[in-house]
Amino acid sequence: MSQIKVSRCEKNGKIIEGLYVIEPTVHRDDRGCFVETYNKKDFLEAGLTMEFVQDNQSMSVKGVLRGLHYQKQYPQGKLVRVLHGRVFDVAVDLRKGSSTFGEWYGIELSDENMKQFYISEGFAHGFLVLSDTAEFAYKCTDFYHPGDEGGLLWCDPQIGVQWPLEEGMEVLLSEKDKVQPLLSEAFRF
Repeated sequence: MSQIKVSRCEKNGKIIEGLYVIEPTVHRDDRGCFVETYNKKDFLEAGLTMEFVQDNQSMSVKGVLRGLHYQKQYPQGKLVRVLHGRVFDVAVDLRKGSSTFGEWYGIELSDENMKQFYISEGFAHGFLVLSDTAEFAYKCTDFYHPGDEGGLLWCDPQIGVQWPLEEGMEVLLSEKDKVQPLLSEAFRF
């Protein structure tokens, strides 16, 4: 019996192909909890056939916004989750010819809800830290290739991501993320 529930992501009445919310079974008792975060057999039974080749982890403080990133010639699918804290995680469709090109989908991931978000190749990805700190982990379907990076400006009005910025929250960006291109100038898969 599968230990995961997989949901497709919908926005404005349309399914965004290639995005999935994955809810693993969480076993809780008075000692804490146990969760199996990845089981290839369960993923295959759910129709998720991706192969992972690299795991990454980051720690960030409140207000850090990482993204919106992608690799051009070596696109990565990503299975993301939060080990500690809370983030608002976003994917933007960059696949030319897609009926949802330029659309975004966002979900809160936390150590409490233990949800995971799978973002297929062809999407830009980023997240905003909502808690004092957050540890973020993700599995990738391709290796990181320096020099192959692309990005979108996090606040592009054409995309219109509704980041859940609390009053007075300062958005902390890398120098690179402050000057990413708009959707109209960005790479398309």
